[in-house]
Amino acid sequence: GTCAISNSCVFPSYCINVPPLTSDKVDEFKSISKFRIFNTNNLWTKLGAVDRLLSGGCMDVDVIVNKKTTSDGINVIQLETAAGAAIKNFKGAIGINVPRDRFLPVKKTSDLLVIMSNLFTLNEGNLRVNPKRSISSLPLVKLGDQHFQIVSYFLERFDDIPDMLELDHLTVSGDVTFGKGVVLKGTVIIIANHGDRIDIPAGAILENKIVSGNLRILDH
Repeated sequence: GTCAISNSCVFPSYCINVPPLTSDKVDEFKSISKFRIFNTNNLWTKLGAVDRLLSGGCMDVDVIVNKKTTSDGINVIQLETAAGAAIKNFKGAIGINVPRDRFLPVKKTSDLLVIMSNLFTLNEGNLRVNPKRSISSLPLVKLGDQHFQIVSYFLERFDDIPDMLELDHLTVSGDVTFGKGVVLKGTVIIIANHGDRIDIPAGAILENKIVSGNLRILDH
């Protein structure tokens, strides 16, 4: 979403979100030339103000009809409200413009893998790109949906988060697991076809490699 200001004396500030938009407006909304500032999903409010609005029945938030498909392939309609849209109810609400490096969205497990890796350092609550990374941009990471989409499944795939400090691109598809101390460099593509499984062994160093087929490591 993105913040906007209207001429309304009732709701001077509000937040535009993607789901309520008609299909012909989505591309316009995503245009960085028209909307240069996007909502980072960080909301700061006084609990007293929230309590007053809720107690008075004045929290006016539209219900969003969001069509989704479950992991079982069932089409469902999810009714939801966007927290950002609630800012229109708070008089004097403002937006704070922060630099791009403060915005680290985690919407997929591929984003989570990047954040959990040594590409970032955490110091006194501040998450920053590791100064040891020689490339300014972050790697492109794509994880297959079936085995990595759910966080619990994702975590079971890693004995340890790989060293990704020198990684440019990672694509993982199929039944793939990672042992401890794995290092990924350059472009790494790992594809396990249906019915196959690939176990990346502990301590493996993959640099500009394509791994496919079937690789099992069994306890004995």
